[in-house]
Amino acid sequence: MSNHRDVIVAGAGPVGLTAALALKKQGISSVVLEADPFGHPRPGSRAIYLHNHSLELLEKTSSGLGFTLARNGIVWPVKRTLYKGKEVYKKNYGVTDTNNSDKLPPFTALHQDQIEKHIYNACIEAGVEFKWGAPIESCQTSKEGVKLITSDGEEWNAKYCIGADGARSVIRQSTGLKFEGPRTADTFLVVDIEEDQDNPLPLERIFHYQHPAMGGRNVMHVPFKGGWRVDLQLLPEDDPEEFTEIEGVKKWLPKVMDPKYAERITWVSSYRFNQVVVDSFTDEHRRVLLAGEAAHLFAPFGARGLNSGVPDALIAVRGIDQALKEENQEQARLKSIDASAIERRIAAKWNRDGSSTALHHLQGDSPEMNLKREVAASLTAVAPKLGRWLDEGPYGPKFGPPELTTKY
Repeated sequence: MSNHRDVIVAGAGPVGLTAALALKKQGISSVVLEADPFGHPRPGSRAIYLHNHSLELLEKTSSGLGFTLARNGIVWPVKRTLYKGKEVYKKNYGVTDTNNSDKLPPFTALHQDQIEKHIYNACIEAGVEFKWGAPIESCQTSKEGVKLITSDGEEWNAKYCIGADGARSVIRQSTGLKFEGPRTADTFLVVDIEEDQDNPLPLERIFHYQHPAMGGRNVMHVPFKGGWRVDLQLLPEDDPEEFTEIEGVKKWLPKVMDPKYAERITWVSSYRFNQVVVDSFTDEHRRVLLAGEAAHLFAPFGARGLNSGVPDALIAVRGIDQALKEENQEQARLKSIDASAIERRIAAKWNRDGSSTALHHLQGDSPEMNLKREVAASLTAVAPKLGRWLDEGPYGPKFGPPELTTKY
């Protein structure tokens, strides 16, 4: 078997799978190389939230996929925000039954393993080719194309590569592309909890500013299909191990949820978030395009990672498709790849700015920010827009970035 394709996709996460589907739709020969063996378990719920626009893009890429994801996830009917225990904002989404609707919902929430499963099933149905258990050791680019070497010494050649191989991307590192940006100072905890299906909690996304039972720490409850994610923002003086050790979680979790959930913990992790964007989405020879966490890492507020990774993948395929048609016109070929790379870097920088704004809103301890939050919380009864400002703060601005052909 020849190891040559027009395009190699590095990584079989949701972004790489999306790229593979789009390549197949365009009739471009490709293969997905994935480091893990098929079915290898990955810890934690990770990306659990798909925006409506992501569902729309996936539906256009593979008919029925957006609706499959929506119908296998959940739409929580209510979201609430509290400030020091006082409710300052509530929104009811109304009807959230996605099974009998011909419209995609405003969002859907389900475990990333399930997101990957449904996109993978669409890939198999479309005839996408996979190579599992093939960690990439190096990526070399030239004016002619790309050469990838896997850990077993196998060589793969292509005209282009889409690097969707995650935060530790070998494609990014091999091509000399570098992350730029800061790392957050505060530590955040993420706890996955299995729902009690016999007596479940109401489906509500709840955000607490300075939860009174947690010494003023911020707490968020986010339901997804079959479970809950609880986010806890630690204070600067906190010892993360005290809160992340399983016995430690069992001590504080009953303060914010029904005590029964202390025995339903499935995963605990702590993070100091990176706020970084790659210095270029493409290499010097314009043979690689990066996508997803290979190209950017954001704090999770606003669910900007996967939801920007999906258009990363689709715009990369669009650029490569155009470049393949212009293979004999070097300047036109370069222009096609550059257009995709520049567009997605604009979007990534906008998303980083948005999540940075959200972090400042959440953890900013300047007298000015403290006063803004206090005043807003005290006036929500007479000025409901202030409650909405408190609610939307953890997600950053929602207006779109400039000069983009697709959102985010």
